[in-house]
Amino acid sequence: MGKGVGNGEWRMENRVWKMEMEMENGKWGVGKGGNFVFKGDRLTIICIKTIVFDKLYTMLQLAHKDLAVYAIAKGLVKEIYLKTKHFPKEEQYVLVSQIRRAVISVCSNLAEGSSRFSGKEKKRFYEIARSSLVEMDTQIEISFLLGYLNKDEIENLEKPLQSVFKMLSKMISNLT
Repeated sequence: MGKGVGNGEWRMENRVWKMEMEMENGKWGVGKGGNFVFKGDRLTIICIKTIVFDKLYTMLQLAHKDLAVYAIAKGLVKEIYLKTKHFPKEEQYVLVSQIRRAVISVCSNLAEGSSRFSGKEKKRFYEIARSSLVEMDTQIEISFLLGYLNKDEIENLEKPLQSVFKMLSKMISNLT
């Protein structure tokens, strides 16, 4: 961890790992994935591990799971699913389906891009992830316009959306 970025310590709280980081010069420190909470310029990432037969159970140990951008994107998935749960029934197969596919696409393309060997392929998948994020942003605006989301809900999504967009843009520019 960089100076002032975070305490760099993971602590166990009821089998939930929690790491808090502070923003420094517009950048977040790197941490492992999970849910997230923003409070001002502070980010809390929570990673829940499931214990099965006294053994820690995790999926494949892949590089994208160590990316802070992936952790924030996964948190967006949960937030979008929770927020769209209350949309009108007639939107279930239209706006709800579209916004959920877009947010899943962000995580999926981050994962796939991270697994590629050539910079050109990585860049392509990161660009698709960023495009899906822009698509999701548009759908959130439409949801607000139609009265399905309120101002507070929009504001709660703003910081993670901006963070993922900035991180993806930096990842893309580093591959150019």
